[in-house]
Amino acid sequence: MKVIEHNIEIAAAPQAVWGVLTDADAYSEWNPFLTIDRAPVAVGDRLSVTIRPGRRKMTFRPTVTAFEPGREISWLGRVLAPGVFDGAHTLALESLPNGHTRFCQREVFRGALVPLMKSVLRDTSDGFAAMNVALAARVQSQAATGDV
Repeated sequence: MKVIEHNIEIAAAPQAVWGVLTDADAYSEWNPFLTIDRAPVAVGDRLSVTIRPGRRKMTFRPTVTAFEPGREISWLGRVLAPGVFDGAHTLALESLPNGHTRFCQREVFRGALVPLMKSVLRDTSDGFAAMNVALAARVQSQAATGDV
């Protein structure tokens, strides 16, 4: 098992962050790491997610495992078959006392190929960090222009 987690404090309320996270059509405008075909609305939804770890591009069809509006989206993606290379991905928002939001992006990788995927995991970690910074910039830019 391998866990990758990146957190960032965003100077905006959770509803502003949630608005950007659930606007799947706009991901290509700001997100350097992943795009999704549509925003999930319920547990069990199947998504098409494309990630760009490093120079590679990978598309997979995860199933939404948790959906709490304004708080969390989680999904489980698999490569080939269960137990080969599974990724449980979570996007979580926490309201902070100062009116800001702590955004956490986390993935737990399991499976036989995990020990062999060091470069993919490293690039994925870098992608999480880049996405978090881009999310914060997008939300704060929209807040500054009144687009939230």
